[in-house]
Amino acid sequence: MRIVDVCAFYSPAGGGVRTYIEAKLKAAARLGHELTVIAPGARAEVVQRGPGAAIATVPGPVFPLDRRYRFFADAAAVHRALDRWQPDHVEASSPWSSAAMVGSWPGAATRSLVMHCDPLAAYAYRWFGKLIPFPMIDRLFGWYWQHLRRLDAMFDLVVCANRELTRRLDHGGVAKAETIAMGVEPGTFSPHLRSRALRSSVLASLGLDSDATLLIGIGRLSAEKRWDTVIKAVGALDRGIGLLIVGDGPRRAQLELLAERTGNALIFPALRDRTELARLLASADALVHGCEAETFCMVAAEARASGVPLIVPDRGAAADHPLPGAGAVYRAGNGRALADAISQLIDRGLEQQRMTAALHSNVRTIDAHFEQLFARYATLRGAARAVARPAPDLAKPRLTPTLVPARSRVGSGSRR
Repeated sequence: MRIVDVCAFYSPAGGGVRTYIEAKLKAAARLGHELTVIAPGARAEVVQRGPGAAIATVPGPVFPLDRRYRFFADAAAVHRALDRWQPDHVEASSPWSSAAMVGSWPGAATRSLVMHCDPLAAYAYRWFGKLIPFPMIDRLFGWYWQHLRRLDAMFDLVVCANRELTRRLDHGGVAKAETIAMGVEPGTFSPHLRSRALRSSVLASLGLDSDATLLIGIGRLSAEKRWDTVIKAVGALDRGIGLLIVGDGPRRAQLELLAERTGNALIFPALRDRTELARLLASADALVHGCEAETFCMVAAEARASGVPLIVPDRGAAADHPLPGAGAVYRAGNGRALADAISQLIDRGLEQQRMTAALHSNVRTIDAHFEQLFARYATLRGAARAVARPAPDLAKPRLTPTLVPARSRVGSGSRR
């Protein structure tokens, strides 16, 4: 198949989505597919990433809340890019304007909306959840649910990476939502990478000896990740606990100040070297996570693959990952509940929980995710009786939309 991913969240300086896209380009080539990622950029250009793999940028303005990112502002330009690449299947990775651009493109390709973000959980539930119940919040944001239902009518499939999001979308009238879980890089994360020397070094940088407990948090330093809640919860415990948070983002300065005031937390820059990140993760005593708005929670899966117990909220994708006897689950957004969960984890004995986690570290890989995802696309394509198209002429991009027959709509298939 020729697959095009219209990815509004891709940036060379990005985090989880960038990592996902890099893996996806490799997987598509390995599985015999062509994949082009159309992303917003400073200028129009095509960067080849191997046979049948490319990243094509469409000029777009800088995203004002995070200048590492840009956004699609020209539907006609996105349509011209799709005309140029002539996909058999096209994805949209954002439920906002770029999804409507993909949905309104008159091409014959089947198409899917991949929910790489959960705006209600990231914002509305977080802002108002302590004041009013979630069903009332959903009613207040009825316009968003109407928007999702309109997108559902434009797409053949809505892909979710966790079961809770699929259930919520189904309950909200999004009929084509299916769960296709992601996975971790094979061979990167392992309990065997645990280093007592590295663990002792990190604890020493926090002013603690090797008898202390080392908690690690990994992720973007933004408000929806709730790192302030994590730092305060750890700071409230006088039990010889150190917290290392690895990441970058717009709230770095505020979190560094809060960590300094707390005294037992440290903010460390994001690690681009995945091997070093894997060593650091495997050397911690537990992963602590504050965000209930993750769509898959890649870091929780990576921690499981590293044989590390999890302390995670009871909502969102993180809740899919805990193992019985190897971690703790707490009420999302509640700092007191998080502090209690950390205490319970320590009281139950970390060594035994690490052994349990290590015994169950064989987790789903990202390769298995892409195999399932592309197979689902092939099913959609077969149902639509799509025809093969000639390879795009990269030397002479089309400057005007190509007239193509209107595509037939396809049912969503079995719910997963």
